[in-house]
Amino acid sequence: MTDRLAEPDWRDQREQYLARVRPLAADRVARSGRKHPVYDFLFEYYSYRAAHLLRWSPGVGVVLDGATLDDADWPHLFRECDGGIVLPAYSFPEHRWSYLRWAIDYLQAVTDREPQFGCFGLHEWAMVYRTDDVRHSRVPLRVAAEPVVDSLPLRCSHYDAFRFFTPAAVPLNRTALARDTTAAHDQPGCVHVNMDLYKFAYKLAPWVSSAVLADAFDVAVAARELDMRASPYDLSGYGFRPIRIETKEGREEYVEGQRAVWRAGLPVRERLLAEYRKLATPQAA
Repeated sequence: MTDRLAEPDWRDQREQYLARVRPLAADRVARSGRKHPVYDFLFEYYSYRAAHLLRWSPGVGVVLDGATLDDADWPHLFRECDGGIVLPAYSFPEHRWSYLRWAIDYLQAVTDREPQFGCFGLHEWAMVYRTDDVRHSRVPLRVAAEPVVDSLPLRCSHYDAFRFFTPAAVPLNRTALARDTTAAHDQPGCVHVNMDLYKFAYKLAPWVSSAVLADAFDVAVAARELDMRASPYDLSGYGFRPIRIETKEGREEYVEGQRAVWRAGLPVRERLLAEYRKLATPQAA
């Protein structure tokens, strides 16, 4: 059964989406090369350009009543259909089916695991441990990483954070992580795993709806802010109050924030799975 949106409804949904994502996307463009140690990550590590974030899609199989191909941000993928336009499931490229199947298995594996909250965001500290090669060289450190890393256990479970550890920090991690074991270790309490929900949303845009993309982006923003507030960097000049994980009170504050990110990510992961599965079993749209 094909879903339909009346013209006032889809226009309203598009405007609501743009109102949510435009502030950070516009800020990224307006800064014109000036670095931001927190938000640049969302447009550089994640390879979805600000201009692409400002494109809207209802997802697969939703007829936009009264719309023409001129209204579509991906006109080459949409088709005219019964008084409107639709993004058909058959427009999804065949060469991406292997990714689609892998991603469904990965997202389900993460969903099925119990969340863990004992890492205290130490990955950022491990990235500056015993090195002069600091990633955010224009931002001062508010405290040295060495005493903190030496006194607290490294329990990072996410390879894409672990791979940036300094050579001195790598053997201190509880688990030696590798790319090919990512799906075996990622868990839903991890700040970076929840941040990556944004990647899973934009990788299949426009076949994943912009409603899910916006929610995933919000989770990524919250996770990134938490991540960097708990880091050893002094971000007071950018308006961020530190979470001092070198103290007991700070670690408790971090876990509270981590739980909030986990709770926000739960429905987004479920909706991503639903949209991925809809695409994997296409109807005649």
